[in-house]
Amino acid sequence: MNIAVRYYTRSGNTKKLADAAASAAGVKAENVDVPLTEKADILFLGCSYYAFDVDASVKEFIVNNKDNICKIVLIGTSAMMKSMKKPVRKITKDAGIELSEEEFHCKGEFKFANKGRPNEEDLESVKEFVGRVINL
Repeated sequence: MNIAVRYYTRSGNTKKLADAAASAAGVKAENVDVPLTEKADILFLGCSYYAFDVDASVKEFIVNNKDNICKIVLIGTSAMMKSMKKPVRKITKDAGIELSEEEFHCKGEFKFANKGRPNEEDLESVKEFVGRVINL
């Protein structure tokens, strides 16, 4: 099974999760600026909400790499929202990509909210999540 990890981050929170997820999967986490060069059976995609949507570069990555993505599993952080599925599902549906119902989400530090998040417990939790998803 070919696993890939890509992420987009503004604050560094999602990169922390992506690095932990990649460690658990035995791969390297790359920014969404790095295209997929081979088909990924599972793509762990790290993204977060910015003004109630995912960043345009995440959408662009999905569309530009759709032929190399079998299934997307979302991982991410945000100060308030609990899931990134809604905005990502709009893109994956049109691109013909499966979006997993499984998703990892935790609080992310933003200004004065959620200080220190994601923390070590969050990073261990995302590693456990990745292990479960890969072994399903």
